[in-house]
Amino acid sequence: MTKYINSIAPTSTSTYNRESIESPTENIYEALTIISKRSNQINLDIRKELHEKLDEFATHNDSLEEIFENKEQIEVSKFYERLPKPHAIAIEEWLNDKIYHRNTEDNNG
Repeated sequence: MTKYINSIAPTSTSTYNRESIESPTENIYEALTIISKRSNQINLDIRKELHEKLDEFATHNDSLEEIFENKEQIEVSKFYERLPKPHAIAIEEWLNDKIYHRNTEDNNG
């Protein structure tokens, strides 16, 4: 279903060592900016995939009188609710060196 299902990121709030987060960049603010941007990318991926799955269940009916409960649709929604949050996945990727980053302001001359 989703490539984030195998993530070992926590599904609840966790405390992280500040030094391990800032060590690749030696700047906590730069590290958090990179993690934040990756978190937004993950969120967009998950949201796109969820909308594609839910569009399969969409009924294009003009009648608002009847609302159907689809068990499969509910299961898909619950599956995505149980996934780790995008920021937790991004932090896990950062701590495991799975995020490529570079400083474009480095002088090479």
